Amino acid sequence: MAMRLAFMGTPDFAVPTLTELVGQGHEIVAVYSQPPRPKGRGLDTEPSPVAKAAASFGIPVRTPLTLKDAEAQAEFAALELDAAIVVAYGLLLPKPILDAPKLGCFNLHGSLLPRWRGAAPIQRAIMAGDSETGVMVMRMEEGLDTGPVLMAERTTIGRKTYRDLHDELARLGADLMARAMSAVSLGQATEAPQPEEGVTYAKKILKEEARIDWAKSARELDCLIRGLSPFPGAWCEIKGERVKILFADPADGKGAPGDVLDDKLLIACGDDALRLRALQRPGKSAMAADDLLRGYAVPKGTRLE
Repeated sequence: MAMRLAFMGTPDFAVPTLTELVGQGHEIVAVYSQPPRPKGRGLDTEPSPVAKAAASFGIPVRTPLTLKDAEAQAEFAALELDAAIVVAYGLLLPKPILDAPKLGCFNLHGSLLPRWRGAAPIQRAIMAGDSETGVMVMRMEEGLDTGPVLMAERTTIGRKTYRDLHDELARLGADLMARAMSAVSLGQATEAPQPEEGVTYAKKILKEEARIDWAKSARELDCLIRGLSPFPGAWCEIKGERVKILFADPADGKGAPGDVLDDKLLIACGDDALRLRALQRPGKSAMAADDLLRGYAVPKGTRLE
């Protein structure tokens, strides 16, 4: 059964869900997204990925700076929604917003709750070395990602980067939300409270976390590199340049942390070593290590800082 919905989201991660709900025949009467932000060297403002997608579907877009004032809440209530769908929107929903839709507000979250509540669940799962993660649809409450869960999908992390896992979970999440809304519309959805044990918080990635400390183990640094690839990108200094490391493989090797152990970018860590596979120099495109080394020698004995 088609429902009257508002969609609230901002980044690329949310676009597949919006697209799927439109394709399922739901009536999306408004899209809420973050206001256009400065982008690029010219700092021209650009609509969010969700706002662009909404425009392509002919859906009106609203970009309030806050939902806490009475005017914004009245405008939202006037939509007379069956439900609101929230995917990485970027604003907290106050109680009057949560209470306005007839059936409630539902959020797609990129982790296996209650693990990794908060802002950066996909990156934190990789950085922590988790073996699996997933997406969940939950009914929203005033707490941060605390609501009961309707449906979930799991996937293994393996050697995936943040970009790999982000794109996979976006696809899984779109299908999951469509199935959850079908169940809600038919009155067949079941909700399970989140466990009280196992709660962790995925705080926003800080700039200082991206710098590689070669004294850490190869396993820790492998997780860090994949969790921040391609954005913001784990980095170190190579011959005085700040270079992003976008992918590396754990390997056997011993030496002082940060020492280059051969002519093909085998780097000693606090425990074992990493073979660097993909890098990005300042102002240049990402490239495979073999391609970089053709014009940018990093010989054995070099030290990375």
